[in-house]
Amino acid sequence: MMFGYSDDWWMVFLVPAVLWVPFGPFVMGGMGVWCAFRPGLRARLWSVLMPLLPVTVGAIVVVMPLSQENRTDDLIGYVLVYVLGITVLPWLLGWGITRVVRAVRAVRARRRTEVTGVTGTRSR
Repeated sequence: MMFGYSDDWWMVFLVPAVLWVPFGPFVMGGMGVWCAFRPGLRARLWSVLMPLLPVTVGAIVVVMPLSQENRTDDLIGYVLVYVLGITVLPWLLGWGITRVVRAVRAVRARRRTEVTGVTGTRSR
């Protein structure tokens, strides 16, 4: 126990949950971009595993005080803000924007190839 309290071990779980609020959208946006660039099981698995600890701990904190009977508003608010707003929406934006940019670039490259008649050869 850190400071003589028996519940100090919860800080190991609560610190990532609290840090998920400011940094989670950026992490999930990056995960969405990664999934758009490299489709496959590895990227999608990490997109699920990365937010698992903060989102689960946050859900436990919301549900833990079982003495209250009407928890629907708290649960709906948690799902809307913490799960959808901080975790899912940035992933979808990162994935969607990356896919749109790649599609637009492919169309422009195809048009450029049709107009010039030269295939683009790039040296590395």
